[in-house]
Amino acid sequence: MYLIDTSVIIDILKGTVNAKTELYGRIVDNGISYGISVFTCFEVLQGIKEDKTFEEVKRALATITHYHLKSSESYEAAATAYRRCRRSGVTPRSAVDLLIAQTALENKLILLHNDRDFDLMARCIEELVVA
Repeated sequence: MYLIDTSVIIDILKGTVNAKTELYGRIVDNGISYGISVFTCFEVLQGIKEDKTFEEVKRALATITHYHLKSSESYEAAATAYRRCRRSGVTPRSAVDLLIAQTALENKLILLHNDRDFDLMARCIEELVVA
């Protein structure tokens, strides 16, 4: 089961072909379970300028399973992960990325991304599985 990150969704929307969008295609074609974080939904939609495109993408995203954080303690866990990364010499550039990573952890999902920050985070957060 996969959690698809914002970076992959944006590549798909732009029509970019790369190893990550191709893996996404294989996931879909093979009926492998996947979804997005509610934070990914937010990040994708916030970047859309035109109203018509916003509505189209919103409808498309609504058809995908949305994963959530489990509790208010999840935010503390994400903050702890950030602190762990900083102690290891890695400073994640986005707090939202930490929340997406925490969503993957709590839901036991592989995080499919195209953002080097997640590879760096995975070095500090041993439980985080990335593709």
